[in-house]
Amino acid sequence: MEQPQYLVARLRRALAEDPRTAELGVQVTIRGDVVVLCGEVSSENCKQQMETVVHEQLPHARIHNDVHVNRPTAPVETETLEPDGPERS
Repeated sequence: MEQPQYLVARLRRALAEDPRTAELGVQVTIRGDVVVLCGEVSSENCKQQMETVVHEQLPHARIHNDVHVNRPTAPVETETLEPDGPERS
């Protein structure tokens, strides 16, 4: 049986290198016989693809996918920046 720290490293590498996910910001932990994924991604598809990649690496693993989908939106107001120092003429 592979040591948990090596298994986590292998799964993180697979998630980072697979073009379906290419994800570095998701944490992977092993709790007993469960792989736990947590963090944020930009789409529901990416969240589901993460489970697919993990299942390809560990076909019999149970997965708890606690990844949240964070959909970035454009700001609704304009930000005005004030100069920091004294005005120059």
